[in-house]
Amino acid sequence: MRKCLLLGLIALIAAHGAAVAQEWPSKQPIHVIISNTPGSALDVTARIVFDQVGQQVGQTIVAENRAGAANVIGIAAVAKAEPDGYTVLVTTSGIAIAPYTHKTLPYDTLRDLRAVMPLGNLTNVMITPAGRFKSLKDFIAAAKSKPNGLLYASLGPGSTGNMSAERLGLSAGFKATQVPFKGTAEGVTDLAAGRVDFFFTPITAALGLIRENKVEALAIGSSSRSSLMPELPTTVEAGYPDSDYNFWIGVFVPAATPEPIAARLHDEIQKALQVQEVKDRLGKFGAEPMNMTLAQFDAYFKKELEINEKLVKAANITPQ
Repeated sequence: MRKCLLLGLIALIAAHGAAVAQEWPSKQPIHVIISNTPGSALDVTARIVFDQVGQQVGQTIVAENRAGAANVIGIAAVAKAEPDGYTVLVTTSGIAIAPYTHKTLPYDTLRDLRAVMPLGNLTNVMITPAGRFKSLKDFIAAAKSKPNGLLYASLGPGSTGNMSAERLGLSAGFKATQVPFKGTAEGVTDLAAGRVDFFFTPITAALGLIRENKVEALAIGSSSRSSLMPELPTTVEAGYPDSDYNFWIGVFVPAATPEPIAARLHDEIQKALQVQEVKDRLGKFGAEPMNMTLAQFDAYFKKELEINEKLVKAANITPQ
């Protein structure tokens, strides 16, 4: 009898979960909080994907930019939101860095947020001034011969450029000096002028200068090659294990969001990412697919937190 009751309870819970997923979304709008400014790669990616998701579920989606404090403002807004599937966060891999570069945060990353689905890995390329280094091997030799003598551009401590440079340095055994810039364009401009020695930058920001031979691309800093420059190997392929660093865009919801709703949201995003128009538009931004299940992205995100904790310590970044 007890066994029958237990089986009946399990069946009832499963049926309720399926009903919840089927009912969502039953009201509108769905608020998509984008943790960066309008026109940024994050903003454009989020709008491309969620425009398609809105069409699929037949509901209005309102995209809201909540920029500031290195994505923290937007992340906090979702972390404290009602966990009903109607407030969704789109942010960058910086969410996995913030716990170690901030003294305090208005949320607990693992307790308050749940990873749902990555929208893509925005490929970073390592560029140097034209003619300065013959290859990545040549660059590494120069960097080792002059400890802290080479300069690299970044958007500040904890940025992808900073983390990528430190990750390669740890793998290859060299240290270089960081030169922070306000924006990617300024960093690329100074590098092209020869005032800094290298820069890990989004590939789309440098592609024109690479093709015009005004800067040299030595390697891809991400974990996989770019479809925009498929001939260029990654730093790992070039012989430097654990030197890759990814700048990804991902979707999160409040941690208490019911499993069926998180799963349905994941499935709708995955479906949207398979639409050819969406794939083509994201490809123009250098976004490479990261096809993961709900569980896989959760595990990936937790691993990213572990990697960044060690990397921030190794880079001697002081939490602000």
